[in-house]
Amino acid sequence: MHDDDNPRRFRTPYEEDERDQEAILALVLEEHPIQLTPEELTLQMVGRNPAFADCDRIERGVRDLVGSGLLHRGAETIWPTRTALRFHQLLLDRGSEE
Repeated sequence: MHDDDNPRRFRTPYEEDERDQEAILALVLEEHPIQLTPEELTLQMVGRNPAFADCDRIERGVRDLVGSGLLHRGAETIWPTRTALRFHQLLLDRGSEE
């Protein structure tokens, strides 16, 4: 069993941030071409009445994904970049060949 498969395993802040970013990007790609608002993204990820910590970690994840060129953030919405969409398509195509 991998350490990542054990839910009780301690995760570093870096690992938690990576996990959050992966989940955010996966959700935004899944919803594409719909552009989510930050509130809709938070609602889908953690439900209604999120704690400040949940809002903060999602906001940080979006910020970091924007900074790495995988998401765009407009005044009211979040959507994947062409780079993220292309990479996602390559992964899907590769998965269908296996």
